Amino acid sequence: MDYHLTEDQRAIVDMAERFTADEITPNAAEWDEKHVFPADVLRKGAELGFASIYVSEEMGGCGLGRLEAALIMEAMAYGCPSTSAFYSIHNMASWMIDAFGSDALRKRYLPKLITMEHMASYCLTEPGAGSDAASLKTTAVRDGDHYVLNGTKAFISGAGVNDVYVVMARTGGDGARGISTLVVDRDTQGVSFGAAERKLGWHSQPTAMVMFDNARVPVENLVGEEGIGFKIAMAGLDGGRINIGACSIGGAQRCLDDAVNYVQERKQFSQRIADFQNTQFMLADMRTRLEAARALLYIAALKVTENAADKTQFAAMAKLLSTETGSAVVNDALQLHGGYGFLMDYPVERFHRDLRVHQILEGTSQIMKFVIGRDMVG
Repeated sequence: MDYHLTEDQRAIVDMAERFTADEITPNAAEWDEKHVFPADVLRKGAELGFASIYVSEEMGGCGLGRLEAALIMEAMAYGCPSTSAFYSIHNMASWMIDAFGSDALRKRYLPKLITMEHMASYCLTEPGAGSDAASLKTTAVRDGDHYVLNGTKAFISGAGVNDVYVVMARTGGDGARGISTLVVDRDTQGVSFGAAERKLGWHSQPTAMVMFDNARVPVENLVGEEGIGFKIAMAGLDGGRINIGACSIGGAQRCLDDAVNYVQERKQFSQRIADFQNTQFMLADMRTRLEAARALLYIAALKVTENAADKTQFAAMAKLLSTETGSAVVNDALQLHGGYGFLMDYPVERFHRDLRVHQILEGTSQIMKFVIGRDMVG
C-alpha cells in the first residue's frame, strides 16, 4: 500500500492550503462572531474547482476522487470547519444530480452549481425523521407533468440562501423504497423557509427549515427514477461522511498546532508548560489519535472512490473515529490553553463549538456504530 500522496494530490493540497491561508483563516473569527455567510469567498473557491470536486469532467467538474475531496476539506477546515463543511454539502448535492440525474437535468443545473452562481442544499432530515430517515413524511404526489410537494425539512444548511434543493420525498409506500429524489428551485411557489436556527457553532452558514405547501415541481426534476431516492441519499452520505470526518481532522490539526505553539510560550513554575512531562504525554496522545483517524479516513475515501463492497462500513468507521477523535483533540487543546482557551481571542473555542456537531449530522456516532455492527453480524 502506497501511503504517499501523488504529485497531483500534493499540488491540490498546496492549492487548498494557500486558499485557506489567504481567504478563510484571516476572516473566520469575524464570520463566526457576526454570523457572516461568505458567499463571495465560496465563489472564489469555486474558481479553483472546490465546488465540483467529484462532478464529472464531462459536465465541467474536476472529476476527482474522494481522497482528493477529503484532502481539500481537511485543508480548508484548518481555517474554518463550518465553511469547509458548506463546500462538502454543496459538492454532495451537485454530485447526486450528476451521478443519477438525466442529461437534461445535469445540463440545466450543473453549470451554475459548478461556479457556485447557484448553491445547493441536501434535504433529507425532517422534524420527526432524523436518524430514522426512511420514515420521512414529506410527500411528492404526481399530478400530470408535476409532482406536488408537501412537508417540512429540518436542519438544512443554506436554507433560504441557496438556490437549489435536492429533496428526498415520498412518492410511494412506507419505508425506503417509497422515497424519490427531486431537485427543487428556491423560487418555486409553495416553498418557504423558517427562521435561521440559533446554533452552538457553524455560524458561517445559515441553517433553517424548508417548508413545502403544494409546491409544484416538474416531473423532469426527478433524479433517477421513482423509488431509488433513499439509495441516492445514502450514496451521497458515504462521501459526505468522509468529508465531515476530514473537516474534523483539519480542525483538530489546527488546534493541535496552536496548542504546541502555546505551551512553548506559556511559562508556569519558572518553566515552559511544554517542559512538563504531563504536557508532552497529552500532546503525544493527541497526535497519535489524530494520525490514526486520518489514516482510516484516507483508506475509507479510497474505498468510496473504488465503489468497494465495504465502502459504507468504512465510511461509517472513518466518520465515527475522525469526529470523535477530532472533538477529543480539540478539547485537550483547549485544556492546554487553560483559561485563555475559553476566550474568543483564541481560535480553539470556535473549533470546539464547530466540531461538536460533526458527531451528529450525516449520521450520529451511535448510528455509525449501528451501521458497522449490523454488517458484522449480518
